[in-house]
Amino acid sequence: MLTMNESELPQSQTRITSRLIDSLYTEAMLLADEARSYFDDAGRDERQTLEPFARVGFACESLKVTTRIMHIVAWLLTQRAIESGEIANFEGRRPERRLGHAQESDPAVVNQLPESAQKLINSSAELYARIKRIDEGTLETEVPQSPARALMGRLERGLGGHSS
Repeated sequence: MLTMNESELPQSQTRITSRLIDSLYTEAMLLADEARSYFDDAGRDERQTLEPFARVGFACESLKVTTRIMHIVAWLLTQRAIESGEIANFEGRRPERRLGHAQESDPAVVNQLPESAQKLINSSAELYARIKRIDEGTLETEVPQSPARALMGRLERGLGGHSS
């Protein structure tokens, strides 16, 4: 039997599992810590060596990195709540619970920044793009339920109850 990991699945077949959520959450939190450390410490010294226009670009890009990570973490926490049953699947797909919009970086600005800043910017953009593909995939399909939760839903329907 052929098996695929999540990154190889077509967009509409992306499965959101606890393991995937936890892995992405860990990645996002490590990136957040790295970004905070860089922009608060090492990045300050590097920023001072830049031309005035590039300094503004540096500040804007640091805000974009922070915004992307905040949207990612909020979305992942929503997915955890869905997975644990705290939020119903249909509630998790409401527009206000989807991945928030994050402004794209301007490559011309990013190319003027120190290499460390470029790596963080690109890492945050890549992670955001991966999460966005998963989020968009959930619009087309139901968020997978655990086998136990799916069985409970079938039992509820069979007994005349309502399922979410």
